[in-house]
Amino acid sequence: MSRQYIDCREFPSEMKCTVAISADTTEELVNAAVQHAVSVHGEHDTPAFRQEIKKAIHKMEPSRNVA
Repeated sequence: MSRQYIDCREFPSEMKCTVAISADTTEELVNAAVQHAVSVHGEHDTPAFRQEIKKAIHKMEPSRNVA
């Protein structure tokens, strides 16, 4: 399972929000992103909005340890 993220900078807004949210599961990520969008950006939690959020999910590259 790879880590996933959503970056608010990809959504134009007057706030110029720079928050990025990551999680291991799609469900957890969508829930966190929707909570952020509702509380900070005034969006409404609807099935259509959740589908839009899912389209913005990116897979993260595995972290690289430096010896």
